[in-house]
Amino acid sequence: MHTHSVYFWLRDGVDSAGRVTFRRGLERLAREPHVRDRRIGGPAATLREVVDSTYGYALVLRFDDIDGHDAYQVSDEHQAFLDTCLGMIDRVQVYDIAETGSGGSPT
Repeated sequence: MHTHSVYFWLRDGVDSAGRVTFRRGLERLAREPHVRDRRIGGPAATLREVVDSTYGYALVLRFDDIDGHDAYQVSDEHQAFLDTCLGMIDRVQVYDIAETGSGGSPT
């Protein structure tokens, strides 16, 4: 499995209607056919110094493999999200994870 974790900070001035549009864009991304599992949300109320809760939205997607991820990156859903939402984003941080078996090394 391949996990694609994306954290978004929105620009100042994005109003509630813009946030609704952004959330809908994330939901459309999560329905892309190569996505096997998805999570969309915001920061949890975790009160620990090591937790960065400054982002506005998180999108975590799981794919069967890197090929599924790569197909997602060039999909119509991904392009539509960029066309609609890119102007709302101040910062984005991506972490991709190559999942391993129990205790194994990354493949």
